[in-house]
Amino acid sequence: MSATIADTIYHALSERIITGSLPAGEKLRQDHIAREFDASHVPVREALLRLEAHGLAQSEPRRGTRVSALNPAEIREVIEMRVALEVLALTHAFARLTPEDTAAADAARLACDAAEDMAGWERLNRAFHRVILAPCAMPRLLASIDDLHIAAARHLFANWQHQWTRRVDSDHAAIVQAMERRDPAAACEILRRHLRRVR
Repeated sequence: MSATIADTIYHALSERIITGSLPAGEKLRQDHIAREFDASHVPVREALLRLEAHGLAQSEPRRGTRVSALNPAEIREVIEMRVALEVLALTHAFARLTPEDTAAADAARLACDAAEDMAGWERLNRAFHRVILAPCAMPRLLASIDDLHIAAARHLFANWQHQWTRRVDSDHAAIVQAMERRDPAAACEILRRHLRRVR
């Protein structure tokens, strides 16, 4: 039971940190959070530990837990790591790709294109990347990529929130088409270019 409450708290707080509604340096007070989610301190502590593990919060002795600072120099490293790891995952995904996987990727692409605002788009964009990479069936690799997605999302919100406009992502469409053609070289090249464009 407490695991699902901890999940709910973790997801709610991580979304707020990613979108910047909980800014860097903000104190994450256990009692306030417990009250808001009508929970005991145990799941709150668990959620805060998960935020720390994902680099979203930092705990300081006798000072409690705060939202971690955003380091602008980090974005280049995050992009290079995403390129390396996502291309690796996509390469392995092709070996196990089913027609259902390709259909799921196309549905995720369309959902992302239909997003009404940046918060929705960012969540659906992350979901698209997860769907195309998941068939690799390498949980450790996928967990590392999830962490990089979270770091990249914070930078996106910090820098692009006011410039976001709804658009059709032609790279996503081209990746899905390469999946349908069973062309891993093309899919990986498009993904590489797509991720580097963020810079």
